[in-house]
Amino acid sequence: MKWLNLSLLILFPLSWFAPLLRAGLLPLFGLSEISVISGVQALWASDVALALVVTVLAIFVPWLKTLGLALLDFGLLSPRLLTALRLLARLAMADVFLIALYIVVVKGVGLATVEVAWGLYLFSGCVLVSVALSLRTHRP
Repeated sequence: MKWLNLSLLILFPLSWFAPLLRAGLLPLFGLSEISVISGVQALWASDVALALVVTVLAIFVPWLKTLGLALLDFGLLSPRLLTALRLLARLAMADVFLIALYIVVVKGVGLATVEVAWGLYLFSGCVLVSVALSLRTHRP
């Protein structure tokens, strides 16, 4: 299990840059790829405060939680910090961000065309594995 958690330290950043969706106005005009990073970049251009919150809660907190659990698994972090890791797990908004993406996909009807790309499956898998590992890790 610790190696699976460690692999998330590489897979999470890869999934942030992978294309999640291809979206466009009518299929005639071509589709632009949307990733977690491109979505956050677009948010930075329109609302800096919200972009900061989303960046911290959807990118940094899940990665730091995964790193903390890896350090704990390998005995490099004191078990006394488990409470802080549990707080990080509660703040990790990757799963909420994922649900929001699914809602966008489902509501993408009408003149817009939305196609799911391979990065959505990678990102979904990372989130689900992270949640499962958090649930099994270091129960008191």
